[in-house]
Amino acid sequence: MSSLTPRPGILDIAPYVPGASKIQGVERIIKLSSNEGALGPSPKAVAAYSDMADRLHRYPDGGSVELRATIGAQHGLDPDRIVCGAGSDEVLALLARAYAGPGDEILFGEHAFTMYPLFALGVGATPVKVPETNYTVTVDALLAGVTERTRIVYLANPNNPTGTMLTKEEVTALRDGLRDDILLVIDAAYAEYVTRNDYTAGIELVDAGENVVMTRTFSKIYALGAVRLGWAYCPAVIADILNRIRPPFNVTSAAQAAGIAAIGDVEFLTRSRDHNTAWLPWLAERLEECGLDVIPSFGNFVLARFPEDGVHDAASAMAFFASRGIIPRSTASAGIPDGIRITVGIEDEMRAVIDAVTAFMDQK
Repeated sequence: MSSLTPRPGILDIAPYVPGASKIQGVERIIKLSSNEGALGPSPKAVAAYSDMADRLHRYPDGGSVELRATIGAQHGLDPDRIVCGAGSDEVLALLARAYAGPGDEILFGEHAFTMYPLFALGVGATPVKVPETNYTVTVDALLAGVTERTRIVYLANPNNPTGTMLTKEEVTALRDGLRDDILLVIDAAYAEYVTRNDYTAGIELVDAGENVVMTRTFSKIYALGAVRLGWAYCPAVIADILNRIRPPFNVTSAAQAAGIAAIGDVEFLTRSRDHNTAWLPWLAERLEECGLDVIPSFGNFVLARFPEDGVHDAASAMAFFASRGIIPRSTASAGIPDGIRITVGIEDEMRAVIDAVTAFMDQK
């Protein structure tokens, strides 16, 4: 036994288990476990990434200056208030490190992104889950969960793994109901997929004060999960704090180049969104026709709930999917043991999923 003792909370962390990507003995895999963009990355992003191959001996731009300027131009934001990270996960973790610690509480919905409690425990803070209604966190529940020890509220909007969302009016009411010394972090990883006009990713809420941060990722609609690239839009004072504690070269040159090119390929982004807009409801409707309960989703995935009858339950369904080379994601770790989250893929993948579900549900 080592005589070294880690910080309080760290030994309480169950390491994050990512979505599976392989099945033993199966060559052709349909991977629908990680909400990756169905069409893959922009060809322009791939080319930009490849062009960095002969410069791997050089350190990246530590400030991601061109990338931040490109993001700022795309969204009408001040680049000085943008902080880039190795995935939005890094930025979310840095916020916990900067603003919470032992004795503090970090608040989120009971079926929220499973990394939130890990971020809290990693800094010695207490993770606090608030109950949801119909798989949706409510403003009232979050505000009721606030105590004098609350320091951060994480809100995934749309939420992962449920796909549910709060409207602009609701998110504004949440911000207005929080004390000024509580940081509201709006995790808008799936914002580009939302087509409703009552949705906000949170930009105007960041601009309205000093206790709201919006985070975004290139891993979903931009399909750049492998390069690990995300960013936050912050009040100037929070951007300053994050830049003090983030690693100096946390975003690789290849990731920066790919991100810049991806933002510039508006046609590909539109095609990716249009694909999801068409196939998300198709998938949900076909799953419902198979007799499953599907949670309305505003991301690029659906959460389907399977009957707990011992024959058609979620665990048996996962095994059946695997036998056909299909890998969705069990939501048991998010507190939904009867659920399976299925990413929207390309047409033949979606039809293969429905064929598999139909065959599985027909079993006696």
